[in-house]
Amino acid sequence: MSKRPLLYLLIGLSLFFISTGLTYYILSYSPNLRPSSSSTSATPSPVVKKPRIDPSLPRTESCPLNGVMYTKTEKDIWSTRRPLAVMIENHLDSRPTSGLSTADVVYEAVAEGGITRYMGIFYCGITPDSTMFSPVRSARIYFVKIVPEYDALYNHVGGAGNCDDPTVDEQAKALCFIRKNKIRDLDQFGRAGDFRTCHRVTNRLDHEVAYEHTMACYSDELYKAAVKYKWTNVDEKGIPWDKNFVSWKFKEDNLQKGTTTEISFDFWASKKEYSVTWKFDSAQNQYLRFIAGQKDIDLNENIQLTAKNVVIQFVKEIGPLDEHLHMNYEVTGTGRALIFQDGKVISGKWSKATPFARTKFSDESGKDVELNRGVTWIELVPSGNQIQYN
Repeated sequence: MSKRPLLYLLIGLSLFFISTGLTYYILSYSPNLRPSSSSTSATPSPVVKKPRIDPSLPRTESCPLNGVMYTKTEKDIWSTRRPLAVMIENHLDSRPTSGLSTADVVYEAVAEGGITRYMGIFYCGITPDSTMFSPVRSARIYFVKIVPEYDALYNHVGGAGNCDDPTVDEQAKALCFIRKNKIRDLDQFGRAGDFRTCHRVTNRLDHEVAYEHTMACYSDELYKAAVKYKWTNVDEKGIPWDKNFVSWKFKEDNLQKGTTTEISFDFWASKKEYSVTWKFDSAQNQYLRFIAGQKDIDLNENIQLTAKNVVIQFVKEIGPLDEHLHMNYEVTGTGRALIFQDGKVISGKWSKATPFARTKFSDESGKDVELNRGVTWIELVPSGNQIQYN
């Protein structure tokens, strides 16, 4: 055998191994790879990283949003940024959702047609690693009017009504409200030309769903985008997000548990697939969430959603308002409230003077209600609806 063919063979083998090694390195060590809009794989890939905080570290730092105690390491992370408000849908076909178990506070209300939608407020619970939120959907004005309470980054995919849209009622124009009030907007449609923060993940569930149910956003990418616009823990003028923020008052769990073990209600009586039940777990002093009689699961961690406090905030329902069947719910003003904690119920009221004011919950004597340290769910239920609890 001549030397020249042997040389060619050796060169060919060398190039093969080099290219194989480079491909492995790129696929294995590129942390920002996300499923693309053309993803068709049938096997979901894990996208949520496990926390790396040493569990033995002392928990000395209180989260300003829900009072949960965290380590100083975690506080050092959240102190560099501001809260995220993320719209997550609850359409029957899109369940289970991803990411809600890491929210500090969750709001739920009807989007339209009796189909409810969530807005999770994420700040302390998503440190230190990236969290996937899915499926992310469009803005509604009553959710938008809560965002300024937290001076939060608002993550959504489009929404109801630009200012010049004649087909949308003025009371429902969420996008117009965002523009006029200078909400720090992370709209995937509005910002998509500037950066890619969200991705179509068609393999999140074990069955096919309509395209609108496939948008996923990631906390690390959202915060990177915020840095680009100088929306960190301070704004472009150096003003901290929490300069005027008023924390709710928090307390430790009551060791004397009550006897109210189940809460159930409809948003719309005609839409039983969106009926909610909360069952009290006395051992953990928390409420377990069920939707349409089934456990409500966060797919990221495959765990049932829970809350330390469940607040029923009765709000005036207005609509449908236009050809798109948009609704409005009055989240400013005052109204009746039921606050469930420790297996007990407190009858009281809620108040919020303006969209930029903090929503407050008080008992019948007017005293601020102290909430348990932990996740708080606020259910925006139409006034007059019946709440069953026993």
